[in-house]
Amino acid sequence: MLSYLSNYAHVWGPLRLLHYITVRTVGAAATALLIGFIIGPWLIHRFRELKFGHGYIDERTGMLGATYFDKQHTPTMGGLIIFISVFASTVLWAEPNVWVFVALFVYTALTVPGWRDDYLKVVHKNKDGIKSWEKIAWQSLATVVALGILLWHPQSAAKIRELWVPFLKTALIAHMPWWLLLVLIYLWIVGFSNAINLTDGLDGLAVGCTITVALVFGIMAYVAGNSIYSQYLLISYVPGTGELTIICGALIGACMAFLWFNSHPAEVFMGDTGSLALGGLIGVMAFMIHQPFTLVIVGGVFVLEALSVIFQVGWFKWTKRRTGTGRRLFLMAPIHHHFQKRGWPETKVVLRFWVLSLGFALAGLATLKLR
Repeated sequence: MLSYLSNYAHVWGPLRLLHYITVRTVGAAATALLIGFIIGPWLIHRFRELKFGHGYIDERTGMLGATYFDKQHTPTMGGLIIFISVFASTVLWAEPNVWVFVALFVYTALTVPGWRDDYLKVVHKNKDGIKSWEKIAWQSLATVVALGILLWHPQSAAKIRELWVPFLKTALIAHMPWWLLLVLIYLWIVGFSNAINLTDGLDGLAVGCTITVALVFGIMAYVAGNSIYSQYLLISYVPGTGELTIICGALIGACMAFLWFNSHPAEVFMGDTGSLALGGLIGVMAFMIHQPFTLVIVGGVFVLEALSVIFQVGWFKWTKRRTGTGRRLFLMAPIHHHFQKRGWPETKVVLRFWVLSLGFALAGLATLKLR
């Protein structure tokens, strides 16, 4: 919205700076950070008054029960801090276009089931939350509507059908059929939505890794929306996606503010309200800037967390069918709990996973030059 003030640069010269994406990205990050710091304490106080804590102990934690007992009354739904900060900051600083609209739509659409899931858990003391089919239905509806908009709008209709992979100078598929596009974008939105949800198990873990992913994809969105840089790096030029850099900047600022309250010992958890929506937002942005497979590298920690659960469940069922006794690959899944079971303090697990996330982020950035 503020970008339109650049049209009045002839009245006051400095307004011309609002034309630049870099300036508005910094403004968006600072605004989201400020909003988060302002509303964070108030929301946390309200959550505590309303007793929006888990109020139960997950029986699966076993030896970690004492740790979780300390956290069972910590309020959740903290994802609202991130959502409000990102949404307000983006509306203020980004120039509206189809890419920004779809990103905010997916983010909002997936915040709703996440909030409902947390509400059932903390208010109705239902540890299972919403039904699996209901969550999948919300994720499917958000995906179908988002893809429908992208295929309908003339700015995005042709570009969204291109499929790019790392290390190639041209699109692997220049014009994907709609059904293939639907399958792929659904897998990325739902997959990373659930992956971040699984990662959100320790204080600061998921939000810290989200910051590094948002930083990398902010750079990639800026490059994809710039005809000169995209041509130099031999990657897809997608006009208008530079505005997604503002969303990434707002996401970084909001996550930094949330991390202030979520660092160990956490004053608030993001809950499904935050984790489900963040994964969907990152997944759809990766597709819109033609970097879906790069997200697998950059979001390596999220991928490892999801795979650890898949392998754990798969191996347990296979060995139970073969021998009658189920065996486990890890002491506990997701894998961050495996290291806790091995005796690592929570802070050590989080910091080491942050280091891994930074390494994956740098590896993902390197793919921009390796063609």
